[in-house]
Amino acid sequence: MSIMIIQVLLFIFGLILLVKGADWLVEGASDLARKFNVSDLIIGLTIVAFGTSAPELVVNIFAQLKNHPDIVFGNIIGSNNFNIFVILGLAGVMNPLVVQSRTVWKEIPISFAAVLILLFLTNDFGAENQVLTGWEGVFLLALFILFLIYVYKQLKIERSKMFYNQKSKPAFKIGGLITFGLAGLVFGSRFLVSGSIEIAEYLGVSEKIIGLTIVAAGTSLPELATSIVAALKNKNDIAVGNIIGSNIFNIFLILGVCAIIRPIPFKSVFNGDLFLLSGGTIFLFIAMFTGQKRKLDRWEAATLIVTYIGYMVILLF
Repeated sequence: MSIMIIQVLLFIFGLILLVKGADWLVEGASDLARKFNVSDLIIGLTIVAFGTSAPELVVNIFAQLKNHPDIVFGNIIGSNNFNIFVILGLAGVMNPLVVQSRTVWKEIPISFAAVLILLFLTNDFGAENQVLTGWEGVFLLALFILFLIYVYKQLKIERSKMFYNQKSKPAFKIGGLITFGLAGLVFGSRFLVSGSIEIAEYLGVSEKIIGLTIVAAGTSLPELATSIVAALKNKNDIAVGNIIGSNIFNIFLILGVCAIIRPIPFKSVFNGDLFLLSGGTIFLFIAMFTGQKRKLDRWEAATLIVTYIGYMVILLF
């Protein structure tokens, strides 16, 4: 029992380090981006999305090195579902989110395509053992690079002047925030993975459930905090861009890196969770044309939350 208490404390400590580390990383990276007069949407899709996805990246790398594939897939799929249904849901209930036309027609469809590609790569129809191979990981990374090229082209088209005449932090402070942020992510993720696995084994809970729930929600806390604060400050582009960008990063970058490290066995039971993610992304797209155009209304946001609650009830009971 004493060992169990220690594991729970390590898990909590790891979670705290993850959240605080991501907070420092995002703050430092965002301040660095101000020097280049980057728009809110670009910041959300890149700097903030990458910063808040960093916990998933580090957690999954450690999980993959320790050969826990269910944690790898469970964390990514669970985090993406949490992002769409819970984070956008809560942000939209607090303050209806107005979305740019470009996001509706480009970024949301890209995130949907990422889910379909993952479904195709992980389901080798007719094969007994499903696996995401190293070459498929390279393919996912190639798609991630194409996404970055797309964002870079948008950056050249949409130079924003919103940050002109704003002072940024001194270089040493920015460097310190990024350095300590990364350190918090690295050590926090190690404690989180170790603690969650030990807790799962002690309680007799499958790694799939732990990955889809505790680890996924824990590593999505940076997205949660960032998007809700952004929504309350009427920075809708950051709130939405953060979620859409994170979901794309999670599939293309993180699963790509993990598959290159070692092929990842895939269990077909994850297909239901991927179908849910597909449905949530389609709902978000359709919501842009119902009610007020290009706006996630409160009732639509509430629908996302209720759907996720129903999903958790089915998953756990």
